[in-house]
Amino acid sequence: MTRKIIGLFAWLAGSLAAGFVGSRWMPGAWYDALIKPSFNPPDWIFAPVWTLLYVLMGVAAWKVWKVAGFAGARAALGLFVGQLCLNALWSYIFFGAHRLGTALAEIVLLWCAILATIMMFRKVDRCASILLVPYLMWVSFAAVLNLQLWRLNP
Repeated sequence: MTRKIIGLFAWLAGSLAAGFVGSRWMPGAWYDALIKPSFNPPDWIFAPVWTLLYVLMGVAAWKVWKVAGFAGARAALGLFVGQLCLNALWSYIFFGAHRLGTALAEIVLLWCAILATIMMFRKVDRCASILLVPYLMWVSFAAVLNLQLWRLNP
């Protein structure tokens, strides 16, 4: 039982760490000056949504690890870690480097990695794959928002 609890905290910490890394690049004055589409959400919504999504991601990875371990789910958990890295990288590209077009290409790659992770997690634990669906939906929305920001701010 202790191993499972430690594992849960480790997967949660790893997921939240990706969010922490991504949060190092804040929107700031540059983002405030962009022309935004009408569906751009208020700034206050991002922190609670992302925190919830990182928690769901950590629980999903933990469930897969709990069922199959590293040896039994090496590819699925490796893909999970890879998509976490892409997640943090998007924040740097978009908010740090101000490269809207590059960020759009990267978020498409992130979206594909999330979908592949969902499919791989489903083979191990159906509930774990379902926990990632809100994340895929939010990144889908973020990709559309990224596209519109790129179009409105050439």
